Formats: sequence, structure tokens, C-alpha cells
Amino acid sequence: MFRLADDLRVYLHREPIDFRAGINSLAILVEQSMGLNPFERAVFAFCNRRRTRMKLLFFDRSGFVLMLKALTEDKFRWPLRQETVVPLDAEQLHWLLDGIDLDAMVRHPVRQYEFVG
Repeated sequence: MFRLADDLRVYLHREPIDFRAGINSLAILVEQSMGLNPFERAVFAFCNRRRTRMKLLFFDRSGFVLMLKALTEDKFRWPLRQETVVPLDAEQLHWLLDGIDLDAMVRHPVRQYEFVG
């Protein structure tokens, strides 16, 4: 299994896409539909209508990389949020790839303390 850098930004395209789309089509989708820069240090995730396949697109110094994960018996639990682009961190993407429902997960809030005691 591969691991992404912890500080890498991840953006999910919430709506399913035509999975015949290749690198160029997905890079244009990132730019025009998602309003993001496909060359930034980020991973862009896409899913098919049946939620059985996921494509990850990112730019790696000299060119684009396209990865595909296909499930044979299960489905990805794609977030059911309203926004077109769902921002995640690398850890959440790994959870999604492992089949965890991100909408069901609740973390402790991040707290900032000024005093010990």
C-alpha cells in the first residue's frame, strides 16, 4: 500500500464522472469544474457512478500521475455533502480507500490551551 505525505491537500470531486476520462480530461475538470490548479501539490479524487472505482490524479514534478483503485465486491463510501469539491487530508483519503465512511466519523475538536493546569 502506498502512503501520501501528511501535509498533502486532497480534493474530492463529489459527483461521479465518466470513467473513460484520462489525464487530460481530468486535469481540465479540476481546472474548470472544481476551480483548482491541477499543478498544485494536491491529489484530486474521482469516483464512478456505481462507486466501485476511484481515480486519483496528481502532478509529480515532471508530469501527471493517474492511479486507479477498482473494487470487485464492495463500494466506496463517498461523502454525501452538498459542495462540489470536498476538501480532505491525506489520512481521510486513506480511510476512504480502506472503505471507511467519512460522514460517520467524528473526531475530538482541536483545542488551543494557554495555561497548564
